[in-house]
Amino acid sequence: MPPMTPGARIDLTNQFLIAMPGMADDTFRGAVVYLCEHTEKGALGLVINKPIDIKLKNLFEKVDLSTPPAPLAEQPVYFGGPVQTERGFVLHERQGEGTSPYNSTLAIADSGLEMTTSKDVLEAMSNGAGPKKVLITLGYAGWEAGQLEDELGRNGWLTVDADPAIIFDTPNDKRYDRALSLLGIDPRMLSQDAGHA
Repeated sequence: MPPMTPGARIDLTNQFLIAMPGMADDTFRGAVVYLCEHTEKGALGLVINKPIDIKLKNLFEKVDLSTPPAPLAEQPVYFGGPVQTERGFVLHERQGEGTSPYNSTLAIADSGLEMTTSKDVLEAMSNGAGPKKVLITLGYAGWEAGQLEDELGRNGWLTVDADPAIIFDTPNDKRYDRALSLLGIDPRMLSQDAGHA
């Protein structure tokens, strides 16, 4: 990524944020965040590599829906970030052309992905319809205007174009390393100390 110049506008929508090893915030240590939206007002992303002790079948039971078919039912729910941790966020492949069949859906630019917060996507999945490739989180990661740019300037994150295969087809424990490999980086080569060779 080129050096940031003051006042420069960057758009990291559809990119991975990869936490640097020296990340001071325990919430994001070792995290890979998929950025769903990044505007001048701030950014919204979902952590994609921190499963919690809830499977999709448990989540569907909690919201009074029938269990989705296997293997979907056995997928974990993820910690998406520290904001609105009682609320579900569904990152999924886009279905068909045009507008989403679901309410409260954000189409993520140039990605073929959408993020939905309404229950209708879960209802479709419980009936065997709906998207097949999904990642469901409780909570999201949010940054106010300029906050993410500041963290990038302090070497808190690496950024790279997102690869949906890492989100949907890569085991949880390999997502961090795979995201780094998109940059040609071996995780063992990263220093804990920012700014030191």
